[in-house]
Amino acid sequence: MREQSSDLRETVRQRYAAAAVKVTEGGAACCGPQPVEVDENFGSTLYAADERDALPAEAVAASLGCGNPTAVAELREGERVLDLGSGGGIDVLLSARRVGPTGKAYGVDMTDEMLALALANAEKAGATNVEFLKGTIESIPLPANTIDVVISNCVITLSVDKPAVFAETFRVLKPGGRIGVSDVVADDSLSPDQRAERGDYVGCIAGALSFAEYRAGLEAAGFTDIEITPTHTVADGMHSAIVRATKPVTTDTSSEAEESPDACCGVNACCTPAEAAVDPVQTATEAKAASGCGCTS
Repeated sequence: MREQSSDLRETVRQRYAAAAVKVTEGGAACCGPQPVEVDENFGSTLYAADERDALPAEAVAASLGCGNPTAVAELREGERVLDLGSGGGIDVLLSARRVGPTGKAYGVDMTDEMLALALANAEKAGATNVEFLKGTIESIPLPANTIDVVISNCVITLSVDKPAVFAETFRVLKPGGRIGVSDVVADDSLSPDQRAERGDYVGCIAGALSFAEYRAGLEAAGFTDIEITPTHTVADGMHSAIVRATKPVTTDTSSEAEESPDACCGVNACCTPAEAAVDPVQTATEAKAASGCGCTS
């Protein structure tokens, strides 16, 4: 099973790496990059014209999602937003515009080619309140309780470990934080085999959860106020849907504030590129200084 999951993840990575390369090479052509469209149910046409026109053509061309999460996330000035599977950066750049200079938009992606494209797009857009991180959505490289809103555009369905995605999303959100996700969801009557008959995994179909499975996964992670609203059909019995949920304000975060077994000096993953303070309100440097243990490198 683990080998199969690894193979699926690599297939997904290769598909999106190829899409990034196509857009990058197209950007050097006389007429600019052509959108990497699958069909009318996916891609940049799901964004309003004024949104597309305000961004670099390469960011728009690289969009492969099934919706427009920034349109439903109700982003506010000063918020910190995280896009799971940020691709060429379209949703991060749109989010950055909405939260303004006092806010920040993060994107996490596992594909080097997409990260390079996203960084180039951020530079073209002149966006200074964005940061792109390499990582998987099953192990988000951000501290707990630091994000106001998590968005994603048809990426959770591609994960080989969706419970881990839900748990990690819950972890990084502040109490009271929320998700506004576009994803593919299946009718409850469809079995996994029937979903696979309607499309492949990398095409966002075979790996889709049913409405009941999606709700149960979010509830198991601790989310409340869950809403799953279908928007349009992408295959027989399969829908693009808007998913909203909230991390309760009263959630018990005491376990999150405890050091993990490999923590030292108040810092998890101490002295590595992934180090982060156990206390989310501190920087790693501040945590080391406060601990007095001498680990300051």
